[in-house]
Order: sequence, then structure tokens, then C-alpha cells
Amino acid sequence: MYLLRKEWKVMHEAIIYIIAINVMGLYLMYSDKKRAKKNEYRISEKTLWTVALVGGAFGMTVGMNWFRHKTKHIVFKWGFPALALLQIGMLGYFLFE
Repeated sequence: MYLLRKEWKVMHEAIIYIIAINVMGLYLMYSDKKRAKKNEYRISEKTLWTVALVGGAFGMTVGMNWFRHKTKHIVFKWGFPALALLQIGMLGYFLFE
């Protein structure tokens, strides 16, 4: 019983993390697009990729399409969705193994 409760706690924390990192990715795309329009200091591509690699690729992909930001860059246009599919596949594997 304790092990089951502990597993649920870990699962719950993982879900919260996944939601938070994807919301962060979505916000970063919005913020960078807004900054680009105003010719302000931009969020580095390194930061965008770091957030995508640590689990935020789905949010970054959604943000890229919603805000039409970085859609002409092939690396982002294909890289974020590919990474998002990989992360969704890994999540499915760990949830349903």
C-alpha cells in the first residue's frame, strides 16, 4: 500500500512538471514573438532548445504555431514537433508499461 501511494506521488509530481514546463515553453514562444515585434532583447535559441529538451517541446510546438514564431526556421519547424512526438511517446511508455 505504501509503495502504491509513493508511486502515485511520483506520478503526480511528474504530471505537474510536464504541465509546468510546457506552459513555460508556450509562454517563452509568446514572449519571444512579442519581443521580436518590438525589436527588444530576445530569448536565445539555446534557451528555447533547453526548455524543449527538458520536456517542453509540445508547448513550444503549440506556441510556435499559435504565434507564428520561428516557423520559417527549418530546425525549429521540424525539430520541435519531432522532439514533442518523442517525448509524448516516452511519456506513454512510462505511463502504460
